[in-house]
Amino acid sequence: MRGRTRGLTAVAVAVAAATSPRAGAEPVRPPPTNFHYAQYGAALSTETVLSAGDVCPADATTPCILGSGLGPAIRVGYRSRGPWYAGGAYEFSRQDSSNLLRLGILQQLRGEFRYYFDTGNRTTPYLTGGLGAAFYGNEWGTDTGGVVSFLGAGVEYQLTRTAVVGAGVAYRALLLRGWTDDAHQRRADRFLGFGLAQLMALEVIVEVRDPLPRW
Repeated sequence: MRGRTRGLTAVAVAVAAATSPRAGAEPVRPPPTNFHYAQYGAALSTETVLSAGDVCPADATTPCILGSGLGPAIRVGYRSRGPWYAGGAYEFSRQDSSNLLRLGILQQLRGEFRYYFDTGNRTTPYLTGGLGAAFYGNEWGTDTGGVVSFLGAGVEYQLTRTAVVGAGVAYRALLLRGWTDDAHQRRADRFLGFGLAQLMALEVIVEVRDPLPRW
């Protein structure tokens, strides 16, 4: 009986030694998410003009046609099991046009990415960036168009397994094609027929995650 007890003790010690982490070994952390998702939702965004730049040149004889604005955005994308999100967004905002336009609308169609920093809890910060097309004009018309690019950061809070809320800030650069407005003012005509404007965007975001089948 005593020999059998000693044998069981030896086996238990061997199993514990085999399963315990080795000295100096790196602990294995799980990925930020155990599933991959279709992630989509809406946001309310302010578009504050930091500098209208070439859109409102210093020698202009008319007021600035591009001021700060506010509007909604919708987006849909893919959230990987790792730290990456990739998707697209459509945003329109009403911009202050100094009454030169009846309803100045800035439209943006962007490809976006996010890189999440796993904190192990419900609050997850991220970096974001992207590139797309921008259009500006009266009501839903297009007086000018061009390219928008942006870099920013945000934070996401997981309300439930499938619902998140968040907030973000981003610097946007608008490179718009030159045009002449109805007041006969030439605008955004500096760099080979294009002009640069700079904006700062603040977003409040609500999104839903739908788990995708494992593959």
